[in-house]
Amino acid sequence: MTLHELDQYFNAFLKRENFAQDPSRNGIQIDNSAPDQKQITKVAFAVDASLATAEQTAAEQAQLLFVHHGLFWGGCQPITGAHYRRIASFITHDIALYASHIPLDANQEAGNNYGMATRLGMTGLTPFGEWHGMMIGVLGELPEPLTIEALADAALPNAAYPAHLLPFGKKLIKKVAIISGGAGEDFDQAAAAGADAFITGEIGHEQFHPVREAGINVIAGGHYQTETIGVNLVRRKLEKETGIETVFIDIPSGL
Repeated sequence: MTLHELDQYFNAFLKRENFAQDPSRNGIQIDNSAPDQKQITKVAFAVDASLATAEQTAAEQAQLLFVHHGLFWGGCQPITGAHYRRIASFITHDIALYASHIPLDANQEAGNNYGMATRLGMTGLTPFGEWHGMMIGVLGELPEPLTIEALADAALPNAAYPAHLLPFGKKLIKKVAIISGGAGEDFDQAAAAGADAFITGEIGHEQFHPVREAGINVIAGGHYQTETIGVNLVRRKLEKETGIETVFIDIPSGL
């Protein structure tokens, strides 16, 4: 498949046009030398676009890097310094870059949030978590009640870094709300929805007392760890449906 054919393939289910308020430049961020002709036979997947992921993509001899966090956000940015070096690496190695931010968070087939809900065996799933007019998370119920510690273990199996737990709600958790990444301030939406626990990536000091006063459990599993889910679901989907070889580039931040 060519780069433009892969763009059509990804967008058939990620539908970036439904997430116009996302500041990420979703879709192709960097072309290759022949986007309508060059056949892509190997695709690398990573959470973040960076100099390190570009260089490792080249080492893996992949022709496309698919990421959750791309290089371009909102307005124009001068291509100087470190930003230049990142972009130059893609161009020098003739590697295309594709980003999917909020569309990948919200996707019900291969997204971060529904992917975690599926991992947990949750039922009665409904869209949750409004952000700039877009619903990006999911709300549902566990198959059986769990303690916050057991829920963290189930949500983040083999986690490289321990989750931060705020055990300020029910001892046994049944109803769970999920928004991956940097959504700690959205605990209030989870509490308002009647969730017993909120799973996200990051929680800040300023949320500690409001969470406690809201009487809800919060699991902050790390921005990176909670967002490896979607890129790997898309990776497996692409490999299964097209036969294109894929590889996951794991460069955890510990954050």
